[in-house]
Amino acid sequence: MTKVKQVAALKTKVDSDAHDQKLGMNKPIERRDFLQGAAISLAAAAVGGVMPELAFGAGLSAEKAAQDQPGYYPPTRTGMRGSHPGSFEGAHAVRDNPGILTEAQDTDEHYDLIVVGGGISGLAAAHFYRKEAGPDAKILILENHDDFGGHAKRNEFHVDGKLLLMNGGTVLISSPTPYSPVADGLLKHLGIYPEKLAKDTNNKDLHAKYSLGAGVFFDKETFGEDKFVLQAGGYKKSAKDTAKFLAQAPLSDAVRKDILAIETGSVDYMPGLTADEKKDRLSRMSYADYLLDVVKANPGVMPYYLHVTDAYWGCGIDAISALDCWGIGWPGFDGLKLPRTATARMGYTPGKQLETGGSYQYAFPDGNASIARLLVRDLIPAAVPGTTVEDCVTARTNYAKLDKSGNPVRIRLSSTAAHVMNTKDGNVKVTYMRGGKAYTVRGKQTVLACWNMMIPSLCPELPETQKNALHYLVKTPLVLTTVALTNWRAFAKLGVASVRCPGSYHSSFRLGLAMDIGDYHSAKSPDEPIMMQMWRTPAQPGLSEREQHIAGRTELLSTPFSTFERNVRDQLNRALGPGGFDAARDIAGIAVNRWPHGYAAEYNSLVDPDEGLPLATARARAGAITIANADSGGGAYTDVAIDQAHRAVTELLS
Repeated sequence: MTKVKQVAALKTKVDSDAHDQKLGMNKPIERRDFLQGAAISLAAAAVGGVMPELAFGAGLSAEKAAQDQPGYYPPTRTGMRGSHPGSFEGAHAVRDNPGILTEAQDTDEHYDLIVVGGGISGLAAAHFYRKEAGPDAKILILENHDDFGGHAKRNEFHVDGKLLLMNGGTVLISSPTPYSPVADGLLKHLGIYPEKLAKDTNNKDLHAKYSLGAGVFFDKETFGEDKFVLQAGGYKKSAKDTAKFLAQAPLSDAVRKDILAIETGSVDYMPGLTADEKKDRLSRMSYADYLLDVVKANPGVMPYYLHVTDAYWGCGIDAISALDCWGIGWPGFDGLKLPRTATARMGYTPGKQLETGGSYQYAFPDGNASIARLLVRDLIPAAVPGTTVEDCVTARTNYAKLDKSGNPVRIRLSSTAAHVMNTKDGNVKVTYMRGGKAYTVRGKQTVLACWNMMIPSLCPELPETQKNALHYLVKTPLVLTTVALTNWRAFAKLGVASVRCPGSYHSSFRLGLAMDIGDYHSAKSPDEPIMMQMWRTPAQPGLSEREQHIAGRTELLSTPFSTFERNVRDQLNRALGPGGFDAARDIAGIAVNRWPHGYAAEYNSLVDPDEGLPLATARARAGAITIANADSGGGAYTDVAIDQAHRAVTELLS
């Protein structure tokens, strides 16, 4: 390297270091926050790979796993969460060296049911099995993550002595269709009455008190300048409000004109066609193609709209049908005068009237993690203290109670199923990885409530047609980044609770829900600590939806926490800077909930056959093995996960 290049490189590093210091990157946040608010034992972390307390055969020792150690409490961990380091390496080890399974150590355990996957579907399967087989049925649940709940992940922070909660994955008790009697019955059994909870716990007055609405942050890399613009009129904006908003946006006059027409116009872009004919056409073109080729909008509108579907389907409008975007209320369709019928993507039969408007809606402070916690309390009462839905929100789970010898139900964390097979005697044998070692356990029956696309690797005995169907169900990668703030004065000053960021690293962010439930109380003043969440979907525009998801998964697994942290701090400084936000001062902690395998695959009319996803073929029973999870129902909803658990158990016990 020449001296000139050395000096330039040194200057670049100095500038970068100075920028990082301004963002607060000089603070070791991942290390600092790992122990935030909880006495997590370093010794517990060090023994994460050893076996739990088991009834071993002669000559085998009984050691305690990390989950049995004092202070073990994953909800307070920060840094990289979701599919965290340690949750997928076991599966990759078997992929790279299948011979490791031949060295598996037999635990000498035998259960009535072995459940692979400790998410809501797996926990529900255990509940339904006990309900039919009896409370003394012996059940083992294997979960590859360091916490139960699957995508129903809980992020728990303690800032200035205040408990803060946020969902690290699935958030809403809602669905496009009403909950089935089975799913609704399980919620009621757990004490969850969504309508009553929504009425009693939501603090709707807070946003009104501080006039919190929505805004858009335009970044200079995409739009030529950094600019925050408040959406006039809040969430119920008029045509006049939209025009006022666009007048302040860093967009050309031609783009402003076309966005205004899309948002407020009433032109019928498909004259002479019936409603059914219009819907058929919309189902066969992307929303991007509809805007560009049918509406004839200026291509400059694309950066503004491209990511509006990220939080729904994990990719941009170039891979989602126009019919789906009409179905969830995106603009540009008013002039078509279409009746409010459902789309196939939403889980309905095309043409069926939306008479109910979908299911009830509710979100706990930690999202559907509270449902998972209530299910664990139902299965292992000693693990989650308390007796009500309200006290469950703040109860501290005793993880040492999850895998106790003698318990009818046991939950074994950090245990990745690697091989599942029917045995000649009509039972099943499950081999799982823990701490780099393989172990076997046997049972009468098994429910695979895990990612369905992984099942062909777990069960080589399945027929090729079923394996192909399972591989078809590509899950949606996504990131939910939780940020704990010491205050939210910048939000209050700008008058926003949520911000859309069309060109930024995270495509949107929002404040945590304002609610009071049991002993949990949300912030009442902008000077108090609060949680916020940022969304990112690592899709690659230009590819089909499934291809975007495969590429995004690869990106997520190769992106370090430091990259997320730097982008979080930089984006919030730039977007909220006009309100006085300072990342180095105002951020108390960050948890990046990375889900390379996120949402369950749903029907996409642009790429899937008219007959739908191959769900029946994919979830077919194989001997003593059945398949659950929301994947097997073709919908990323909690009720689907519950219904599929019930179906799988019914198949086993029929």
